[in-house]
Amino acid sequence: MRLLVVEDEEHLAEAVARGLRRRGYAVDVALTGLDAEVKIVSTAYDLVILDWGLPDMSGLDLLRRFRTGRLSTPEGAPPRVLMLTARDAVEDRVEGLDAGADDYLVKPFAFAELEARIRSLLRRDRPGSGSVLAVGDLELDPARFVATRSGRRLDLTVKEFALLEYFMARPGEVLSQETLLEHVWDEMVDPFTNTVRVTISNLRKKLGDPPVIETVPGRGYRLVV
Repeated sequence: MRLLVVEDEEHLAEAVARGLRRRGYAVDVALTGLDAEVKIVSTAYDLVILDWGLPDMSGLDLLRRFRTGRLSTPEGAPPRVLMLTARDAVEDRVEGLDAGADDYLVKPFAFAELEARIRSLLRRDRPGSGSVLAVGDLELDPARFVATRSGRRLDLTVKEFALLEYFMARPGEVLSQETLLEHVWDEMVDPFTNTVRVTISNLRKKLGDPPVIETVPGRGYRLVV
């Protein structure tokens, strides 16, 4: 899943990004509201982690802009938003949620709680509401970072795990290479590289037979259901 961390404290932003990347998320960072605007209108983020106090604008104003459609997003519907801020008054929480935030977490925070809230928000767009994804004989538990097939634990890299999770959240859907690059890799990836093809090839080998990820010529890839 592709996340954007909007936070003006660079050390905190990078610490959050590093921690989430270790858990398989593709993470971009914006240190200002303007930088966040540029990224939001050009990239289909699954979730934005947004600070209230930015140096050039209020995070709340930025939130209102794309919630009301004044700031367009590539896939039409705006991403989920988790406010991450030091403003802890009840009135602030209410204002943030009323402005369109999907969740609100106060600094300082436990990283485990941040992860849990992210998983909860991302589950809202999936069929079903369970914390464990199950498609056929595949099961994937994002919280425990465990994936199995027919009860056999799969030894996956962080990126292979993230790719499988994205497929399993959209079973039967044809996913183009561009879509996979947009949601599973961050802005540092070379769009002309063969990284998607190579990662899918390695993932297929680890998943074993019968194959469950098929190539749809000229369109992309699909998880067979």
